[in-house]
Amino acid sequence: MDLGDRTVVVTGAAGHLGRAVAASFAAANANVALIARHRSQLADAFGTETPRRLLLAADLMDRDDVDRAVATAAGRFGRIDVLCNIVGGFRMGEAVHELSDQTLDFVFDANVRSLVNVAHAVVPHMLDGKGGRIVNVAAFAAHRGTARMGAYSAAKSAVIRLTEAMEAELHDRGIHANCVLPTIIDTEDNRKAMPEADRSTWVAPQDIASVILFLASEDARAIHGAALPVGELH
Repeated sequence: MDLGDRTVVVTGAAGHLGRAVAASFAAANANVALIARHRSQLADAFGTETPRRLLLAADLMDRDDVDRAVATAAGRFGRIDVLCNIVGGFRMGEAVHELSDQTLDFVFDANVRSLVNVAHAVVPHMLDGKGGRIVNVAAFAAHRGTARMGAYSAAKSAVIRLTEAMEAELHDRGIHANCVLPTIIDTEDNRKAMPEADRSTWVAPQDIASVILFLASEDARAIHGAALPVGELH
């Protein structure tokens, strides 16, 4: 797939999935603006900047900081065509009636507020360019509440609803939003955290990245507001 000179913004770019997504878009000849909390994380993951790769540090809870980073990307590459909201966060263990403010704040900030803040910064640039693609990352866990994982499931469900709302709001202006719902992602961190788990339903970051790349391409022009499961579901 060749995305020509399209410009892609990737949040959470230094993580396992973010790195896979960045690599997929770079291989498709896109300009990539990669965002993480700290520039050192990006330097460790990607090395130095190149003419087609921009490394941007931003606190996604700070709208001014996000606006600045996105404006830098738009100024460097001239436009923004694709937004991939990869950043997120997982926490479980508390029953709903035991949920702490810290857990609620963490899962909703990492998964929901980050999405809203980045959309606030990126969508105006897409409107100026008269089109774009937005791909958010929810989770298969959003389909149903699970014991001691209620906050996370609720936050990822909110990602689906926000994606649907964005599609309804922006469709007529040439911007299309979809999201992916991975099962557990097969990373070294998850293997260490769950050494006895059955990994048969886990999904490789590269496979998720391939779906995200497709949703960002013209080949997905007939897909609108979808929430696509990615991974073995049995």
